[in-house]
Amino acid sequence: SALLMLVILSVAIGATIALDALFGGPLTGASMNPARSFAPALVSGQWKDFWVYLAGPLIGAPLGAFAYQFVRGEHPRLPGPTPAPEEA
Repeated sequence: SALLMLVILSVAIGATIALDALFGGPLTGASMNPARSFAPALVSGQWKDFWVYLAGPLIGAPLGAFAYQFVRGEHPRLPGPTPAPEEA
């Protein structure tokens, strides 16, 4: 049912965020929020790995949108040549 699916998805998303907060940050020093990483990089002048926080959302958003459409079964039509009208 739809309610069961909503509960399962909610738990999966919550567990992902919880695991990232518990293990990802302390082990790597990374943050999940690009805005949270911008100020320390700006103040310290260390931009070496900041590109990940910019590239991740820019690449992940379109990939996520295409994956969503693929899972839903709706495949977007790519623009292409229009067929010539048939002559009677």
